[in-house]
Amino acid sequence: MAFEFATASHPRAVLFLLLCCLVLFLPGFFTIPPIDRDEVRFAQATKQMVESGDYVDIRFQDDVRYKKPVGIYWLQAASLKTVAALGLPRAQVRIWVYRMPSLIGAIGAVLLTYWTALAFVTRQGAALAALMLASCVLLGGEARLAKTDAMLLFTVTAAMGAMARVYLSWQRGEDPAHPPWGPPAIFWTALAVGILIKGPLILMFVGLAMVALAVLDRSAAWFLRMRPVWGLMWMLVLVLPWFVLIFLRAGDTFFADSVGGDMLSKLGAQESHGAPPGLYLLLFWVTFWPAAPLAGMAAPAVWRARREPGAQFLLAWLIPSWIVFEAVLTKLPHYVLPLYPAIAILTAGALERRVLSRSWLVRGAAWWFAIPALGAVLVTAGAIKLIHQPVFPAWPLFAVAMVFGLVAWWLFEESRAERSLLNAVIAAALLAGGTYGVVVPRLTTMFPSQEVARALRNVTCVGPKAAAAGYLEPSLVFMTDTSTLLTDGSGAADFLGQGSCRFALVEQRSERAFVQRAEAIGLRYEAPVRVEGYNISQGKAVSIAIFRSEGTE
Repeated sequence: MAFEFATASHPRAVLFLLLCCLVLFLPGFFTIPPIDRDEVRFAQATKQMVESGDYVDIRFQDDVRYKKPVGIYWLQAASLKTVAALGLPRAQVRIWVYRMPSLIGAIGAVLLTYWTALAFVTRQGAALAALMLASCVLLGGEARLAKTDAMLLFTVTAAMGAMARVYLSWQRGEDPAHPPWGPPAIFWTALAVGILIKGPLILMFVGLAMVALAVLDRSAAWFLRMRPVWGLMWMLVLVLPWFVLIFLRAGDTFFADSVGGDMLSKLGAQESHGAPPGLYLLLFWVTFWPAAPLAGMAAPAVWRARREPGAQFLLAWLIPSWIVFEAVLTKLPHYVLPLYPAIAILTAGALERRVLSRSWLVRGAAWWFAIPALGAVLVTAGAIKLIHQPVFPAWPLFAVAMVFGLVAWWLFEESRAERSLLNAVIAAALLAGGTYGVVVPRLTTMFPSQEVARALRNVTCVGPKAAAAGYLEPSLVFMTDTSTLLTDGSGAADFLGQGSCRFALVEQRSERAFVQRAEAIGLRYEAPVRVEGYNISQGKAVSIAIFRSEGTE
């Protein structure tokens, strides 16, 4: 069997997983335009950091951006400076450059899931667990976004994998005279990087797991093997310098905005993302597809084995944090991503022991066919609505994805469930290729900022400057220039009258105010070029007129 050959040794397994990640994550990675709003806010703040040479403060134009620590901006800045040094033209406005840390984080998380799983299952089982994570819908999306979540997953998986090795050695009664330094070093370094990436959130995952294990075992003696004194000192050495510098620069503003304004506000329905408990469990069947059906079948056996040390550790990683996320009102799908490696390893363990449920849960295997079928229909219908084209080049990929999903369903047997999973992974790769690689880059109306930036690049004057009214998405600043003024219709008219080589980017709903102010100040302007599009952040169509001044009367 090809899978057995690919996982016959650790180097082969790692190479196999790396190739799978590239096949799953690269379609659309370079061609999907910047996506509003979070991705572009991170990228624009990084771009300004490089432009200004200030690697301490975090800003979006003139406003501070203190929701997250500096780690992801440093990683994106390193990617930008590396690519620019290699001579890539206009590297600063190529969004894929800022996505590189997410791609690396996603691939690293898959490989770390393999490494972590080796403490619980065989090499083939570990490869299956890593493949479940690599192919899941949620990680496929995060690998293509210039945000924090793929890198947070990387750090959490590293920390939990290191902690698992120490905990399981203690459970086995191993009492080495000199406990190894490797796992503690990985653990404390991962905590430090995780804090710099997304604040104290990583401490919640690790801390809740530790508390759960201490309660279940009535002991936390194993944690002394993590070298807590030296480890805490090392973590502070890595973390404190930037926090001290930002405190000296901004006082307690960062901590107020990050902890109070961002983290604690998620206890309520932040930015209209509120939802009742149970949403993550409902979304799981899509976001963890194609492994979700197997996870459902494995759940009864996992619960029966909950007192075994391996299952106990993984459930301590999973359940307490999941309960917290379900209880918190603000819900976004990616919040639970750092818990998916635990689910993948638990599922792989059940596969190895041939203890999948034979109950009605087996009927969930039909989900392997349902998702490609429904996904193909929805993506095609969306393309027809947005660009009035059925995007025929994606159809063969969708058709073959449905075939592999159907094969995964029809050939499912409890004793050979991994065969169905591998067919479903191929279906996931084809579905991702058709959706991200073919359809989304062609949905030009979803990315009006790209069309506006292209129009400004074609002007004849030197150093164009722009002001935007009505359409104020971060992607417009990123794709045009950091100095782009975000204002209203009247402000855009005043801006246009202040010099040559200036452009007003006025959304239709603000045009009346623009025209009235232009008449009041005697501004003459050329007939506008118009860009039609769709604002995905607000869910409404937009029409942006690009005005150029001819002077004043």
